Amino acid sequence: MAVKLQRPILVGGVGLSFLLWILTSLQHTAGEFGQVALLTTILAGAGLWWFQSGSSQSPGELEFVPPASRETVEAAIAQTEAQLDHLAQLAADQGSQAIEPSLELWRGQTAQLKVNLDRTALRLGVMGSKAVGKSTVMQVLAADWIPKQELSLSLVEVPDSQPQLTTAIDVILFLTSGDITDSEFQALSKLVKYQGQRTLLAWNKLDQYLEGDQPIVLQHIRDTLKDVLQPDDVVSIAASPNPVKVRQHQTDGSVQEWMEAQAPEMTALTGRLTQVLTEEQQALIWSTTYREAIAQQKVIRTGLNQLWREQAMPVMEQYQWIAAAAAFANPVPALDVLATTAISSQMVIDLGAIYKQKFSLQQAQEVAKTLASQMLKLGLVELTTQTLTALLKSNTVTFVAGSAVQAISAAYLTRVAGLSLIEYFERQEIELQPGQGFSLDINALTQTLKAVFQQNQQTSALQSFAQQALNRLSPQLQPSQPPSNSPA
Repeated sequence: MAVKLQRPILVGGVGLSFLLWILTSLQHTAGEFGQVALLTTILAGAGLWWFQSGSSQSPGELEFVPPASRETVEAAIAQTEAQLDHLAQLAADQGSQAIEPSLELWRGQTAQLKVNLDRTALRLGVMGSKAVGKSTVMQVLAADWIPKQELSLSLVEVPDSQPQLTTAIDVILFLTSGDITDSEFQALSKLVKYQGQRTLLAWNKLDQYLEGDQPIVLQHIRDTLKDVLQPDDVVSIAASPNPVKVRQHQTDGSVQEWMEAQAPEMTALTGRLTQVLTEEQQALIWSTTYREAIAQQKVIRTGLNQLWREQAMPVMEQYQWIAAAAAFANPVPALDVLATTAISSQMVIDLGAIYKQKFSLQQAQEVAKTLASQMLKLGLVELTTQTLTALLKSNTVTFVAGSAVQAISAAYLTRVAGLSLIEYFERQEIELQPGQGFSLDINALTQTLKAVFQQNQQTSALQSFAQQALNRLSPQLQPSQPPSNSPA
């Protein structure tokens, strides 16, 4: 398997491994020292990177920050347009026409964002668990409150099973029928903190509690949600109060009884809604349009990821075979790891360039060391070697040539590292402007590494990969033939 190394990192890393091999042949203990020193360097580098990056939050855990101005929203829309332009250019460069219909749709939706920024109509969404009175509350609001509003307002029910529909809603009215459950708390936290939804909570059916207990229950709900909602945004209502029994004594001494319907008690809710919609109208529209722009970017990102992956997979496969060639040529296991780490550094740079993640040489080396360190800590190296050894025992030539097992292991682990980086990059924010730094999330990368390894650890997948690697290594595995002595 002839592989031409053109990258300076690869030449330096693989060349260094050969140099150490020569030194090892002169002094046996150098191999042991090299192995210890290498592992120490890997762990130290990973520890340093962990220290530098450990304080950063994962993008998925960052709380939503409402836009402070119209300019902030316009910048988000401009970023969306830039991503569309990049996607269109990428599709044209790769000759991909399948994405054209989606591009047209996304351009139309992005153009609509600019129109939405100047709208005056507001959208009120009602959501909550089953049997909390959503339909009744909406009927009461539509009949007795909305007609009195000077604002243009539409009322929408948000299904409990489709919370993603809240993106285009300006204000969420979340209903509960009593004490806050854990699922309700989690849903509210996600709405307010991570989606930036302006949210009010209404405790419905307060009439089912004794009058003296009602303020106690309301205060308990406010205390439970003190880190999520302001006290004024938590109110109590009775959209459909239970009828009250009325007893009337007649002059003849008889008593008449009947059930008398009660008017809905919605004053606290309608008063707070009117205040929020009036005083915060502009901020609500900005926040909703900003959320829509971010959601549109995520949709566009799926298209970008598809095209980027088409570029990234051949690059990753190229480096896995380079790693196999380097490991096959080096008889010292510690040097295989050294050469593979050097190869992984260049792979990090090349994959990062595809996904618009800019790496310096030092950063790429640290990422490669981190991947190697995590593989060692998770036991992936040992497990892979043991599994491949067992699979290849049936192949006499391969089993005798122990370096082939090392080569296939190196290729496989490089593939796992590459796939992990691809999966990790696909979840990162896009920065199309040059010169931006990159912060590695160790925890997210480690979880991705675990998931990718588990997905690719099935016996059938390993057998298929091992056979593919054997086919590439077959020229090196063939015994050399003595020259023929045919007569002249």
